[in-house]
Amino acid sequence: MEHATTEPRWVRYLLIGIAMTFVLLFLLLPLLFMLFEAFREGVAYYFKSLTDEDTQHALALTLLAAAIAVPINIVFGLAASWCIAKFEFPGKSVLITLIDLPFAISPVVAGLLFVLLFGLNGWFGDFLERHNIEIIYAVPGIIIATLFVTFPFVARELIPVMQSQGTEEEQAARVLGANGWQIFWRVTMPNIKWGLLYGVILCNARAMGEFGAVAVVSGKIQNKTCTLPLHIEALYEGKDDYPAAFAVASLLAMLAIVTLIAKTLIEMKTAKERESNG
Repeated sequence: MEHATTEPRWVRYLLIGIAMTFVLLFLLLPLLFMLFEAFREGVAYYFKSLTDEDTQHALALTLLAAAIAVPINIVFGLAASWCIAKFEFPGKSVLITLIDLPFAISPVVAGLLFVLLFGLNGWFGDFLERHNIEIIYAVPGIIIATLFVTFPFVARELIPVMQSQGTEEEQAARVLGANGWQIFWRVTMPNIKWGLLYGVILCNARAMGEFGAVAVVSGKIQNKTCTLPLHIEALYEGKDDYPAAFAVASLLAMLAIVTLIAKTLIEMKTAKERESNG
């Protein structure tokens, strides 16, 4: 079997060595340092930091924001990818550009935009104050900011999948008498399920790890609007409790590792399905 490239062996080893060096220096060593600092005060202090009331509240708030943002993104991603992949309509390119907007805008800038809209002196500030509705420096602001930064992930995973799928199978099902829901659940969904799950995993990972936009709209109020990333910053800079900060950071890192493992398994499953279908 021929090699995919014709470079000399030393070139391949050099490239592999460079890649592994970067992985070691910028990924593995920081993770090992984080774990070392997390357990520096002992296992008991590590688990004490994780079971602290402020940490538990930050974890609950992080999971709440993700639990609300991810399902909304699933609905939006399915609807947006469906209309973009299946239909031609005026403004289609504009819609695709708007979906990518959170990738281009800094999360901090996004947070400031929401303050401009919903803050006390913002465009809707008087209306919100009259009706006693809290968005900025409250949980709704965190959820809105999380929604914004995670908006593209599900849609961007599904659009190419649906475009490659085409419309032939749906049209055949329609000819055979299937209605819209039957076509969606029995034809479309089996073809996009792995892409959808992949997008959901990426969306959830970003939702749990978001810092910039949430930091602006939350006010970083301890035991009220602090998510896990904000709580880590508070422990590290505000309280100078470095072992506790690294302990909580290790919890967030473990969630990220689980996400990467799930992502890898989905990629392997998708590749196997493509091979079997091909």
